[in-house]
Amino acid sequence: MSKVAVVTDTNSGITKDTDIEGLYIIPMPFIIGEKTYYEGVNLTQEDFYRFLASDIDVHTSQPSPDDVTKMWDKALEDYDEVIHIPMSSGLSGSCQTALMLAEKYNGRVFVVDNQRISVPMKESVMDALAMAKEGKDGGTIRDILIDDKFNNSIYIMLETLYYLKKGGRITKAAAAMGSLLHIKPVLQIQGEKLDAFSKVRTFSKGKDIMLKAIQSDIEHRFGGQYHSNKISFGVAHTDNYENARLLGEELQKIYPGCKVTVDPLALSIACHIGPGALGVCCCKILDY
Repeated sequence: MSKVAVVTDTNSGITKDTDIEGLYIIPMPFIIGEKTYYEGVNLTQEDFYRFLASDIDVHTSQPSPDDVTKMWDKALEDYDEVIHIPMSSGLSGSCQTALMLAEKYNGRVFVVDNQRISVPMKESVMDALAMAKEGKDGGTIRDILIDDKFNNSIYIMLETLYYLKKGGRITKAAAAMGSLLHIKPVLQIQGEKLDAFSKVRTFSKGKDIMLKAIQSDIEHRFGGQYHSNKISFGVAHTDNYENARLLGEELQKIYPGCKVTVDPLALSIACHIGPGALGVCCCKILDY
């Protein structure tokens, strides 16, 4: 029976100091000004949002091939195989890079392109660890996670359009009109990319739209069941903990007995949407 380690990065919301047997974390790099910082190493959440609010340029980056292979080599000192879970291939090139690097490992490294980020990505990591503990091999774990990739949804309400404009993802005119009308866009992540979902003018309306969207997904995509062994929920935020906490409590009342977590959103997404965002997600619990 193969011993399988799991390697992921901080886009999963799992920090580098998390101590779980068989789990290895690669900190995501950010270029801030002319210096490279690493999430959870020399870049805290507080530092990140301070930099983002300043005039310093903040850019996302990928882990270097050397950082990735060094982590795999470290894991393979004690394990027979590695499951590598990067962020969605639709949001970063790091997955494609990992797939190419894995070709040199003679079938010992299995890259999971299941198009997840943040809370659903963390769920995949935990599922992989559980399956490895049960004795499943790397190829089997990879195939199960990829088959399960669409069994999750994320909806995110933005506080501002400024950072989408800054990153060139909307025009200056659209951003100006949105600011003038106090529009808060609600975005959706299902699979490989971030898409527009709705537009609202108030926080409460945006929250209601996200909760209704989650309910619709449960009813129409996830079998209509939300018992504790069928669906889990997560709330994610960008420097907006108090509203996230309250939304988590509301979800727990709506879906009693289900797991509800509250976590910061991955900084790679926060970099493009800015502070004040609030998201909600649901994941169909993997039956393996």
